[in-house]
Amino acid sequence: MTAPVIEVAGLRKTYGPKVAVEDVSFTVGRGEIVGILGPNGAGKTTTVECVAGLRVPDAGGIRVLGLDPRHDGPVLRERLGLQLQESEMPAKITVREALDLYATFYADPADPAELIRDLGLADRADTQFRRLSGGQKQRLSVALALVGNPEVAILDELTTGLDPQARRETWGVVERVRERGVTILLVTHFMEEAERLADRVLLIDAGRVVAEGTPAELAARTTAQTIRFTSPEPLPAGLIESIPGVAAVTVDGSAYEVRGAEVAVDVVLAATSAGVRPQHLRVEQGSLEEAFVSIVSTGATKEA
Repeated sequence: MTAPVIEVAGLRKTYGPKVAVEDVSFTVGRGEIVGILGPNGAGKTTTVECVAGLRVPDAGGIRVLGLDPRHDGPVLRERLGLQLQESEMPAKITVREALDLYATFYADPADPAELIRDLGLADRADTQFRRLSGGQKQRLSVALALVGNPEVAILDELTTGLDPQARRETWGVVERVRERGVTILLVTHFMEEAERLADRVLLIDAGRVVAEGTPAELAARTTAQTIRFTSPEPLPAGLIESIPGVAAVTVDGSAYEVRGAEVAVDVVLAATSAGVRPQHLRVEQGSLEEAFVSIVSTGATKEA
């Protein structure tokens, strides 16, 4: 069996009395994209900064490509790309100059012009950093993380500040990078991003891993359903609300939206028993976002 590219065991990090990360353990295989999800302040960024060697953990072991980030930092940085939530560059450096400069740091860099094109920065190639929008700075940060042709890339809030089109274009770049065998650790708060890109997801809450699995496996852990239908006439007041398991009912004219746990059949039976046949019926099963909310709000613990 091939050894994991990233191994984290019993990671702990504190800032004074505050425990940011408590006993986090996980592995990432070669060519895998693992997404890290969690509420603000859950310890996601601290975790990946320890993996990248930017912070020294108080306890636990970390190996990346067989190297210890604490002791093998210079060697590891040659093989690892890093994109942080916030980064700054000299105010007057242009996009092209920044990428050309970073490319000189590596023995076998990617083509800066290709990255500029792939990340939608061609029309800003000669624009100074200070004149870039927040989204453009974010795309430049991604490009700088990839210019070294890394074996491992750590991407923290990859598409924050990007519009929907730019976000999807960036996802395409990440997918093409993964096709080259790059292993990716992705911190995100966009559920759609995790569902699109991640092979596995780690859910971190209060500094601990509380759930892990594929996006589909985590989504399956919630029994939530959303039932939408129209009614040719109003349903009796309180009829749907009285069904066990119904959490919320929204009525907009003849349109009904019902949220609950496995209640679709009961909703249809209740309506037909009242002499009303639901029309345009649509049932949506639980999503990764619903699983996220459910697991975090209930403080669920990681399954064995």
